[in-house]
Amino acid sequence: MKKAPDLKELSPEKLAWKLDLDKISFDTSNGFEAIQDIIGQERALNAIKTGLAIKSPGYNIFVTGLAGTGRTSTIKKLLEKLKDTGDSPDDILYVNNFQKPDEPKLIFLPPGKGRDFRNSMERLLDMLKTNIPELLKSEYYKEKKSEIIENGQKKQKEILKKFEEEVSKKGFSVVQVQVGLLTKPELVPVVNEKPTSFSQLEAMVREEKFPREKLEELKKTYDELSQKMEEVLSKVKEIEDNMRKELKEWDEESITPIINGSINEIREKFNQKKISEYLDDVEKSLIQKIDIFKTKEKESKQPMMGDPFQEYHVNLLIDNTKTTGAPVVIENNPNYPNLFGSIEMTPSMGGIIQTDFTKIKAGSFLKANGGYLVINAQDALTEPGVWTTLKRTLKYQIHEIQNYASLYLFSTSRLKPEKIKCQVDVVMIGDSYIYNLLYFLDPDFKKIFKVKAEFDTETPRTEQRMEQYIRFIKMVTKEEDLKAFDKGAMAHVLEYATRMSGRQKKISTRFNNIADIVREAAHWAKEDESTHVSRGHVEKAIRERYNRVSLIEDKIQELIEEGTLLIDTEGSVVGQVNGLSVYPIGEFLFGKPTRITATTAVGRGGVINIEREADLSGRTHNKGVLILSGFLRGKYCQNRPFSLSASLAFEQSYSGVEGDSASSTEVYAILSSLSHLPLRQDIAVTGSINQKGEIQPIGAVNEKIEGFYEVCKEKGLTGKQGVIIPHQNGLNLMLRQEVIDAVSEDKFHIYPVKTVDQGMEILTGFEAGELKKDGTFEEGTVNYLVDQELDRLAQSWRRYTSRKEEAKQDKETNKSS
Repeated sequence: MKKAPDLKELSPEKLAWKLDLDKISFDTSNGFEAIQDIIGQERALNAIKTGLAIKSPGYNIFVTGLAGTGRTSTIKKLLEKLKDTGDSPDDILYVNNFQKPDEPKLIFLPPGKGRDFRNSMERLLDMLKTNIPELLKSEYYKEKKSEIIENGQKKQKEILKKFEEEVSKKGFSVVQVQVGLLTKPELVPVVNEKPTSFSQLEAMVREEKFPREKLEELKKTYDELSQKMEEVLSKVKEIEDNMRKELKEWDEESITPIINGSINEIREKFNQKKISEYLDDVEKSLIQKIDIFKTKEKESKQPMMGDPFQEYHVNLLIDNTKTTGAPVVIENNPNYPNLFGSIEMTPSMGGIIQTDFTKIKAGSFLKANGGYLVINAQDALTEPGVWTTLKRTLKYQIHEIQNYASLYLFSTSRLKPEKIKCQVDVVMIGDSYIYNLLYFLDPDFKKIFKVKAEFDTETPRTEQRMEQYIRFIKMVTKEEDLKAFDKGAMAHVLEYATRMSGRQKKISTRFNNIADIVREAAHWAKEDESTHVSRGHVEKAIRERYNRVSLIEDKIQELIEEGTLLIDTEGSVVGQVNGLSVYPIGEFLFGKPTRITATTAVGRGGVINIEREADLSGRTHNKGVLILSGFLRGKYCQNRPFSLSASLAFEQSYSGVEGDSASSTEVYAILSSLSHLPLRQDIAVTGSINQKGEIQPIGAVNEKIEGFYEVCKEKGLTGKQGVIIPHQNGLNLMLRQEVIDAVSEDKFHIYPVKTVDQGMEILTGFEAGELKKDGTFEEGTVNYLVDQELDRLAQSWRRYTSRKEEAKQDKETNKSS
């Protein structure tokens, strides 16, 4: 066998990017100015600025991106800059509709005027509550009132006296008779100067003490007087009604000037047609309900009866007195009442739920009228009724306050407040999944959210970006009064951010994670009573942060160390190779090796994916297996049938396999089984392949390398162990310093490969072998052995099928004879 040439390893300098400390201008972060700008989100910023600048309907903004990329903080900063620009929106008020009380009227007033109008109406009521009762107590008012009453009573007495005289002449008397709880006048005959009822007279007639002729005459006289008494009582009542009318007219005559004068002052102060119409209604109502000023003491003793002046109050829904420029509202709890307002209800004395226009409350949407509203997409979609109402409101720019709870409660009154014309720019924050879901499933979404601002998780690592990062560190330490970072600490934060991005030329924009590292590193510096935060404190913060969530990794490591999970880090085995798997634990990942085995035999089954047969294989992994099958056919079976049955398995894996990063590993196991060449167990492999046999890059390369290194370290470093990675992943390497030191000391190796042949040469130690012009491979190479074995399998299949065909023909011949 031909020995394989030595392949170039990656040097320690290429395993991570390190910041030159000389490029940091100051010794500590205190030398830098805290940054106020947004870092690395120019695309999203331009989209947001465009959406905020265009005031046409539908130009609301949907912000996407991963949490922690500065979405909310960016929106806040941009909107704060716009907050003091432009005109402040009008105040919004609801007043009583005296014609239709269940349809309150809407009034708009300039900022601050709404409070002024409300206070003016309150002062009006307070003044009337004071002045009108005082007037009612005045001698002038009382004398006129007494005169009206006395004149009426005098007329009544004259009529009654005249009637009583007439009754007396005809032998009758007027008496008051009790009827239930009331008394009524009644005519009674007078006999022997004594009132005597007709029943008594009937008894006297029967006893012959009173003549019947006289009794009949009295009854006839009674009927005539009774009819006349009805006429008299009617006149008395008419006089009483006239007296009441005169009293009311006197009330209006005496009190109306007070009401008119006070209301005219408000009318002159607020020269608006709608207010003037409202004040006309108030004036008419107050004049018609003057009695409410006479029951002040009675009402104060019976507070449960409610406020008799309730209908004259003003509901200042939105008060923009202190608002300068466009309002900015960030609603963190966008349920229906918080977002769209509500109409509160209160139980009456009878237990019935009631409401009125003063119970109308504004929500965040109306508070943001003329400005900007920021809400979380997922919260808005999960709250009942919110998304439908938000769409309708943005689409028609009409806001209607409704009581969402009233749909489920009994109420004797349902208010329908006048609809509000509004203009609100909504900024909704969510992820790409929610955006795509709404875009494709809701036809209205693309009409009302025309601007998409997408936040990236990484940005090019330029010198300008690095300086901005350091200024970000300064901002966090300044705002939270933390210890300053020295050069080493600042450099390591940038290196960690580069690792988070997954590429050496990029740096992460997930600033919430970076800010946490800064806070935790400052905490450990405080524990050490250090004057500054050093590189060691940052390293400890990262390590402690990882240790908090690494329980599963530690358990798997224990299983490998004790031999429960079978992983070899020495020796060579045919058809067996260490693949590198990655396990997600929240926002963290860790890598660990997995044993992958392959067996081959004659047959036509092709490559059998045991994981798929066991329903443990994901779609991407299935695709990877199909691709490697195509590679094997294309490279080795151009001139013969693919007479192979090969089975692949992830040993001791029972939780499912996804991804195609193990497809190159699986190819190596199959080629080893075909060539009968053992594969090195001290080398772990990762990388996907295409049908041309080219190795393609994979994700989480740092975690995979470090995972195998940990296993090798625990089992003992031999100086031969290492990993094979796709050569493109060299740009992604940001390994821990411990791994880099092991490579420097020649205790661990990292091999970048471009093709399957290069990987086989490393794993077997033999030359892969090139395809010659005659379609065969060089003798003494890996590919030659694979080719010979596939040829043997094809011939075996041919002989097997030939014998089977001969046996079938013999059987048919014997049967026919």
